[in-house]
Amino acid sequence: MPIADPMPPTIPDKPNSEETRAPAIPPPGKPVRIADDGTTTLLIGGFWITLVGLLLLLLTETVFGGIGIDGARSNAGWIALVFALMTVPFGVMLLVLGIAKWLRKRRLRRHST
Repeated sequence: MPIADPMPPTIPDKPNSEETRAPAIPPPGKPVRIADDGTTTLLIGGFWITLVGLLLLLLTETVFGGIGIDGARSNAGWIALVFALMTVPFGVMLLVLGIAKWLRKRRLRRHST
């Protein structure tokens, strides 16, 4: 049995009210304020995830017995290796995306003045 929505959606009284109007475009020469788009979150997250992955690779090589021709030499080494192989590519991907967004924001700021 589907659950009915008890509250109907609210429709603004006037079609051009403040809620429905598009934001004004600033005139040329006036600096554009760019909202927080998650760039710093991507950079910080990508940095820490990559760092943890590289630390796991280092631990696999030193503390957990190393990596031979058949893979890691201990159970803990295998777990660390699997986690490292997941975190390093994902962290690098986040870092690249964060750097691209940072460069774009920098370019937009430079061209808006």
